[in-house]
Amino acid sequence: MKLNLSAFDLVRTHEAIYKSDYKGLELTEDEWISTLIEHPKLMKRPIVETQLKAVWAVPAEEIEKVL
Repeated sequence: MKLNLSAFDLVRTHEAIYKSDYKGLELTEDEWISTLIEHPKLMKRPIVETQLKAVWAVPAEEIEKVL
């Protein structure tokens, strides 16, 4: 919620497991969250978090948004 992104927005769609098991599927938000928990390699990173905000730190300058 701090990122203000959907779970799918955090999926690394270039990973082999995404391409073989999930590409083209229309999963619910909860299903994508479960998928990311089951396969953490699929989650974009790094994510930098403070008490109130979070950012996906690509490019690195995004970190400034939470400081």
